Amino acid sequence: MSHAFAFLRAVNVGGHTVTMAQLKELFEGVGLQNVETFIASGNVIFDRTDEQEPALQRRIASHLHEALGYEVVPFLRTERELVALVAACPFRPDEIASAQALNVAFLQAPLSAEGEARLQTLESEVDAFRVVGRDVWWLCSVKQSESTFSNAVFEKTLKVKSTFRGFNTLKRLAAKCGKS
Repeated sequence: MSHAFAFLRAVNVGGHTVTMAQLKELFEGVGLQNVETFIASGNVIFDRTDEQEPALQRRIASHLHEALGYEVVPFLRTERELVALVAACPFRPDEIASAQALNVAFLQAPLSAEGEARLQTLESEVDAFRVVGRDVWWLCSVKQSESTFSNAVFEKTLKVKSTFRGFNTLKRLAAKCGKS
């Protein structure tokens, strides 16, 4: 059985604390099998189901909202999608080596042409972006805290919800595929 991954927006940030044991129980409460959490930032691994992604996303979001009392947006990816994402980093090794951070923003759907144009307005001397499908890569040449870019700026400018994960976390998750 292959895995699926949920990357959650609004878990363990902004005063919304959820233990990993609680998160595991919540996903099991949706009927998902072999649920595992990965670091305390809203990464959940579970056995892939036959349910269509939009329906599963809605079901998870509804259950989490009911249980936690606030909106939690799940961004789902299959094992194949996650492995392909990690393998297809759009930045050159020398760019990555000289950067301070490399992150990926998960989106529900690919950006429109207008959204991609707005994204380019966020580019700066320290921040570079690449769009690959429904994921946006962010390479930051300085410490993230020194950049004017943030998830809030991203969502406000592009008018989409997202959640960011560090590339090293995604590599570690992809490495788990086929090993459990």
